[in-house]
Amino acid sequence: MKHILPAPLLSVILFVVWLLLNRSLSAGHLVLAAVLGIAIPLLTRGLRPLPVRIRHPWTVIKLAATVVKDTTASNLAVLRLLLRPGKRPHPPGFVHIPLDVRDPNALAVLAMIVCITPGTAWAELSRDRSMLMLHVLEVDDAAKIAEHVKRCYERPLMEIFE
Repeated sequence: MKHILPAPLLSVILFVVWLLLNRSLSAGHLVLAAVLGIAIPLLTRGLRPLPVRIRHPWTVIKLAATVVKDTTASNLAVLRLLLRPGKRPHPPGFVHIPLDVRDPNALAVLAMIVCITPGTAWAELSRDRSMLMLHVLEVDDAAKIAEHVKRCYERPLMEIFE
């Protein structure tokens, strides 16, 4: 069954969304929805990351709280820079962060966390996934930023995924 439907939930969602978008239950749309529901997961199965098994659910909650707190603080810092552009205490720059995490799902979550936090952007990941280059809007102490990412994001992600 996994050969025909590698992602059954995705297949069902695609089937239903197709019918909702077309507002039709005609035979043609039912067949096309079924074809799309089967073909798209088959064609994209190589793009999906490894199956996820969360090992410490409580760590997920703590990580989410940390992300909310850091994102709020970053929003306020960026707002301060926008309202008073001449008062920027530190220049923007790149921070190189050595990574210990190897799980592709954990790296994907780390990328999302970094990208939703205002003032930071995922710039580059080394081929061997051992070094992250992060662009930061204000770099006062690169070592402190790297330590924060490793302690607050990478360690919990390793605990959750590895």
